[in-house]
Amino acid sequence: MLLGTVLVLLLFGGAGPASAHAALRACDPEDGSVLKSAPRHLTLTFTESVGLLDDSFRVLDPDNRRVRTGEPEHVPGRSDTARVTLPAKGLGEGTFTVAWRVVSADSHPVSGAFTFSVGKPSVTSAVVDPGPVENPTTATLYNIARYLAYLAVALLIGTAVFLAACRPADATVLPRLLWAGWGILAAATVAQLLLRASYETGTAPALDGFDRTLTTRPGQVLLARLALLALTALYLRWVRKAWSAKGTRIAGGVLAVALALTWAAGEHASAGIQVPVAMTASVLHVLAMAAWLGGLTALVTTLYRAPVVEAATVARFSRLAFACVTVLVVTGVYQSWRGLGSWAALTGTSYGRLLLFKLAAVLVLLGAAGLSRQWTARLVTVDAESVVRERERVPEPVGGPPLPAPEKTADAPGDDGYRRGLRRSVAVEITVGVVVLVLTTVLTGTLPGRAAEEAATATPGGGLPVASVTNVPFDMGPAGRGTVQITLDPGRVGQNQVQAIVYGADGGFATVPELRLTFTLPSQDIGPLDARLTDQGGYWGTSDFTLPIAGTWTMRTTVRISETDQVSETNKVEIG
Repeated sequence: MLLGTVLVLLLFGGAGPASAHAALRACDPEDGSVLKSAPRHLTLTFTESVGLLDDSFRVLDPDNRRVRTGEPEHVPGRSDTARVTLPAKGLGEGTFTVAWRVVSADSHPVSGAFTFSVGKPSVTSAVVDPGPVENPTTATLYNIARYLAYLAVALLIGTAVFLAACRPADATVLPRLLWAGWGILAAATVAQLLLRASYETGTAPALDGFDRTLTTRPGQVLLARLALLALTALYLRWVRKAWSAKGTRIAGGVLAVALALTWAAGEHASAGIQVPVAMTASVLHVLAMAAWLGGLTALVTTLYRAPVVEAATVARFSRLAFACVTVLVVTGVYQSWRGLGSWAALTGTSYGRLLLFKLAAVLVLLGAAGLSRQWTARLVTVDAESVVRERERVPEPVGGPPLPAPEKTADAPGDDGYRRGLRRSVAVEITVGVVVLVLTTVLTGTLPGRAAEEAATATPGGGLPVASVTNVPFDMGPAGRGTVQITLDPGRVGQNQVQAIVYGADGGFATVPELRLTFTLPSQDIGPLDARLTDQGGYWGTSDFTLPIAGTWTMRTTVRISETDQVSETNKVEIG
């Protein structure tokens, strides 16, 4: 059941393209601006720190020829600002197109395009396609590796914590869990390292660029994780059965904190406001999650496979789980505040809506945990009563007949009944815990609400934005004809928010497996540009889609109405 849940969530989570993560806050020259003289640099400022690729900037002149530029670099002291040097002479007049691609602080690639003019605007035939944000095969493999890494670190750390803190009487069934967690985490980390270069460039899986990966922060974080896993393997062989020894617990704690730090260093905590506090909260969050979810797995394995399970062991884990929940709540509230920035972002951004889903799952998880604590208390009481009865047992008289066995009351389920109830409640905890873990992984790859609001308020342009709304009828087969209502806001050159709502033949909301939107400007030979829509829970949308040139664009809407059937419709859209 647990494996099935994981697979369903992985497939569901990978059904659509990933959201953008770092958002473009400002560019110099501004998008669509007309300059009297050629600029010396192109400068882009993002909502969080970004990593640069060898081909982060491509500048095309009015004749579609690539302009020779310097190497992309960060502005000194500004990891969120990138620039490239333009030629001192010979840039000429006309409209120039800039395609850019960077890697956000949470390790995900982001791309876009804009234009500026020198002297006066000109008709340009520059192809502005910035390249795909991600290759579907590479992205799917990389994201699966990310999910497995989270699950594996929970299994590894949580099982070790259970052995050290809960001291089960029979620990022979748990070393396999430890080594399974270690092996899966090592394999997932190697896979991420090998796929990293292709993931950043949006190309098919290949080993090209592996040497460059080793010089980037995400690559170095993954290398550090592999080195820590090598030390962890030595630690596991050294520990054997001495889990409760002081030196063992200290060494294990240091390794656990170091492993958790590799996640904090490669995600949103390493960029934005209050980085030291955020990274500390992230490390504590990962450790608490691992100790709880991995400890639950170790507990249910012990309950099912160990011949003897002491109630004291279950009680110790109950106290440990309560401490983990406390840490998760405190750090989760802080991370939510830091990521959202405002109450409006809770329902107005993808990050906020995912956070609400996670909150609902956490409430269910706390309910299951409360039930487990009740079963634990009953089990401890039954074991204590058993000890008392054993001490008060009257010895059999010498030569006499054996005393009759004490009768069980009809309303007492007994030790076995309580253990069965505890096994069931813990299994529910693990299943819901996996859902929470998957939602956490998705959140780490989603543009925070604070950054989304910053990008929206910083979008360049003048005048009153007017949204462009297009209704696209399409054939739904036997169900009749449906409609996709597509809104481009503000519906002009530059960054746009896109919302697409699907209506059925009866006028009500309809659900489709996939919705894709591409834009082409045939007169300038530009496109197709993929809007990279994602399912936002009730509608499809994105908050970061750039249309670089004004004109009459051809919008192609592709609706997948089943696993095997899809329909496409084209419409003309005026972009000012």
